Amino acid sequence: MGLLTIIRNQKRKDKEIRMLVLGLDNSGKTTIVKNMLHEDVDIISPTMGFQIQSLPYKGYTLNMWDIGGQTSLRAFWSNYFDKTDVVMWVIDGLSLERIEESYRELRDKIIEQDRLVGVYLLIAINKTDLIPEGDLKSLKETVSRLLQLEEVIPERDHWNIELVSGKTGAGIGKVLDWVISREY
Repeated sequence: MGLLTIIRNQKRKDKEIRMLVLGLDNSGKTTIVKNMLHEDVDIISPTMGFQIQSLPYKGYTLNMWDIGGQTSLRAFWSNYFDKTDVVMWVIDGLSLERIEESYRELRDKIIEQDRLVGVYLLIAINKTDLIPEGDLKSLKETVSRLLQLEEVIPERDHWNIELVSGKTGAGIGKVLDWVISREY
């Protein structure tokens, strides 16, 4: 039994989940985390570096690492990969002109990293409160098609896409429930 197996077994026993919250700048990562923690989401400033927050949820403890998405910080994301169980990748649903950049960063800095093999991936399409409800289904389908997750991660139970609003909290419960439902 290797050290990694011992650590994972201990985490499973303790019901701790380490989740990296990543995505491009201004996608709403911190707003989502603050909403999960029931904190004020009206005043948010860009994350310079990282913030660690713990959230007790349905018998689990989610240790969320909210890491800045500015171009200058992306090269350092790999410093936070150790012991990660889930990556929540946040996409600004209002800024689809940046979807190619988002896909490139997700592929190059997350999906293709050997240190993240086996880690679960949750795509959170944010700012859905500002998008007409009739457009939400097609938005989710468009993002799914553009990210090509079916081809890149064939294990369908290892990834999911959810529509969320960091401001209103819509979809946050679905995100949290999916995260704790994985078998770590």
